[in-house]
Amino acid sequence: MAPKKSVQLSGVVVAESAICSIDPDEGILMYRGYDIVDLAEHSTYEETALLLLDGELPSSDALSAFESELADRELPVEAEETIDRSATQAAPMEMLRTAVSTLSFSDPGRGKTDTDSARRTATRLIAKLPTIVARYERRREGLEPVAPDPSLSYAENFLTMLHGERPSEREARAFDVAMILHAEHELNASTFTARVIAGTGADLTGAVVGAIAALSGPLHGGANEAAMRMFEHWGTPEQTPAEVRAMLERKEKLSGFGHPLYRAYDPRALILKRISEDFSHDAGEPNWYEITVAGEQTVLQEKGLYPNVDLWSASVYRYLGVPTDLFTPLFAASRVAGWSAHLLEQYADNKIIRPSAEYIGEPRREFPAPDRA
Repeated sequence: MAPKKSVQLSGVVVAESAICSIDPDEGILMYRGYDIVDLAEHSTYEETALLLLDGELPSSDALSAFESELADRELPVEAEETIDRSATQAAPMEMLRTAVSTLSFSDPGRGKTDTDSARRTATRLIAKLPTIVARYERRREGLEPVAPDPSLSYAENFLTMLHGERPSEREARAFDVAMILHAEHELNASTFTARVIAGTGADLTGAVVGAIAALSGPLHGGANEAAMRMFEHWGTPEQTPAEVRAMLERKEKLSGFGHPLYRAYDPRALILKRISEDFSHDAGEPNWYEITVAGEQTVLQEKGLYPNVDLWSASVYRYLGVPTDLFTPLFAASRVAGWSAHLLEQYADNKIIRPSAEYIGEPRREFPAPDRA
């Protein structure tokens, strides 16, 4: 694949990995050799996370044991206090970065990088990140947090903690699929950041905190938030083509289109598009699905760009009642499974990652005499 000039290190191979593969021309994404289309149709987020961590689809007994581990969703007091203090002051990703850091205080794997310790820490983070996001939202709205329910699935539990009531089966499944689709995506900026940190011998929580910081940058995370704000500005399906063309004329960024890797339709976007269409039939106005379709068609006509996962995840999260500025924290809550898989892989044969830079500064110069004017 030819390097993309606007992306530094594009096309440079910096690691060998058995976790994720992407065919940019055919639009195929696989986790551990399994097509994302099949995982979205047949798997759950819990099963997919375990596949990423361990490399194989689990037996029913192994999956049940993992689900029992993930049911420990309660937060330590340090994390609760951090969230409660920051709820009205910190932006969501600032809060998440800080709250996740506090999880290490009571982590038995703190400071350890052996496989068993890192694996336990990974499971702990997968279980607790959704609780952090839900508690933050409840607190900033002046509502009492909803305690996690160990009897509920990952998706059911998060939506219950967020909204204070059980989701429908359709809502829970839609959220579950969205989390599967965001769980891993090869060596993106946050994953590379995490592996660089792990390469120094830092523990898994520290590496995940660094990944969250990388994801908070607008050139990596936040595109679905920006896409949702774009849809709100466009207003209706009828107004959308003209609004898109006006943005193109002003050379404004269209969020959710194109991708550093894919030259075909992002397979994750196709799956989310179908979910969005399903919810649009009874969601009322504005019809976010129709607005997105109108935008997609216009951009394809005018620029030849396909949508990526961010374009279609925006309307799905909106239909599920997720506040726009929580889209990126939920990306992190899902991607922590992929980050952790990469970190386990890094620790297994760890070497510090230390690239070189080409010096373009001044040649060697003499320092001026002490009596210079």
